[in-house]
Amino acid sequence: MRTAVITVAHGRHDHLRRQHEMLWRSSVRADDYFLVAIDDPALARWHPCPPVVTVIPFVGGSVELPVAGARNAGAVEALRRGADLLVFLDVDCLPSPDMIASYVKAAEHREHGSSLLCGAVAYLPPPPPGGYDLDRLDGHPPHRSRPTPAPGELQPTGEHRLFWSLSFAVTREVWERVGGFCEEYRGYGAEDTDFAQLAKSVGVDLTWVGGATAYHQWHATSSPPVQHVDDILRNGAIFARRWGWWPMEGWLAQFVELGLIRWDDAAQGYRRTSAEDAAAGSSTEPDPGSPVSSTSTGGSTEFARAEVRV
Repeated sequence: MRTAVITVAHGRHDHLRRQHEMLWRSSVRADDYFLVAIDDPALARWHPCPPVVTVIPFVGGSVELPVAGARNAGAVEALRRGADLLVFLDVDCLPSPDMIASYVKAAEHREHGSSLLCGAVAYLPPPPPGGYDLDRLDGHPPHRSRPTPAPGELQPTGEHRLFWSLSFAVTREVWERVGGFCEEYRGYGAEDTDFAQLAKSVGVDLTWVGGATAYHQWHATSSPPVQHVDDILRNGAIFARRWGWWPMEGWLAQFVELGLIRWDDAAQGYRRTSAEDAAAGSSTEPDPGSPVSSTSTGGSTEFARAEVRV
C-alpha cells in the first residue's frame, strides 16, 4: 500500500521542521510527503534532510486561508503519483513512531478499511527552553474528547461530529467516494465537519485507530477564538445552508455571551451585533427559542477547541 502524507502550511516553519524529523523516525515511513504551501514562498526553497518532500505552491488570494482547497490539491497530486492511502497531518502535529504503521494496518482491515480513519491527538504544553524531547512525547495523554483505543485496536463510531482533520487517513477509494473537501469554505472552521458529513451522507463510517497518535505542538491562541469570529460566522452559515444545522456550537454560544454576535430570527442565523444591539442588551440575552439556549457547551466546546488551523 503506497502511502502519502499531506500537510498544509502557512508559516509555522519550526513546527514543520519537527514534524518532518518525527516522520523520518517512523517505524513505517511514508512513500511520499506532500507539503502544500499557502502563500508561503519561503517553503518553496525548503530542503529538509533527508529530502523526501514535494512542495506544492498554493495561492490563497485573500487573507482567509483556503485550507479545504489546499488539502484537495495535495490529495490530487498524491493520487496522481500512485498513492493508495492519504494521511492528512496538521502542520502543528508530530506523528508518533507508529502512527503511519497503524493507519496502514487499519486501511488494510477488511471491515474498517473503508472508513474515515482517525487517530488520537495529545496537546503538548509550551516547550521547555531546550525544546521538546522528541523521544518522550508519549508521556502526554490524548485529548479527552475523543476515543482512544489501545494500540492495534479499531473502534468504529457513528458519531461523525467527532471527526477532526488534525490527523486522519483515507484510502483512494474512500477519498473518491466522499469527493474531497468543499472549497466554499475559506479561513477558520467548519470545512472538516463538512467533510465528515459528506462521508456520512455516502455511507462512509468513522473508525478510531489505536496507536495512530499525533502530538499537537503548543502555540499561542485564544479561547474562544475571537480573532476568527468573522470566519466562523461565514463558514458556519455555509455549513448551515448545506446541512441544516450550525457547527461549532460551543464557540457560537461564547460569542453570544461576549456580545460579539446574536441570533437573527428573521435570517435564521447568527450575525455580528450592532451598536443598537449592544445598547439594548440583546447581544447578551439570546432568544429562548434560538439554538444557543438549547445547546450544551460542554462537549461541543471541546470539539470546537480541537479545530486548530495553520
